[in-house]
Amino acid sequence: MNDQKKHKWLTQLQVQGYRITNPMKVVVDILSKSDHLLNPTEVYFQAKNINPKIGLVTVYRTIEKMEQSGLIDRVHMPDGCQSFFQSSDGHQHLLICTNCAKAEYFEGEDLNQFFQKIGERFGYQVKDHWLQLFGLCNECKKK
Repeated sequence: MNDQKKHKWLTQLQVQGYRITNPMKVVVDILSKSDHLLNPTEVYFQAKNINPKIGLVTVYRTIEKMEQSGLIDRVHMPDGCQSFFQSSDGHQHLLICTNCAKAEYFEGEDLNQFFQKIGERFGYQVKDHWLQLFGLCNECKKK
């Protein structure tokens, strides 16, 4: 499945006019397979293990292209740092482990109704939202 996702992402980037390079393939591979949030430095060090010649600027540029293409989302962490995670279709509800950075999307139809009511209360028409919940995953709670 992850190789299919990687191929789909690379195809989407190519269709949007980006030249697909080996370093880009490495970054796409890392982010398409991760179930954890990754910041650019973490992506860089993982990529360096696969392709020692890859540069940090290349990692940043690839992440920027992937974000602009809607493949990954920027996640603002409580400490002010930014990490990235695979995009989800529809409204964004994300659980994030503050210890290991594992991340999972979840459905929340009842939340959608809640957000619409908040919008109505203040005279807004809510078009979209992005919800991030921070805590400890099951594995980290056991430690």
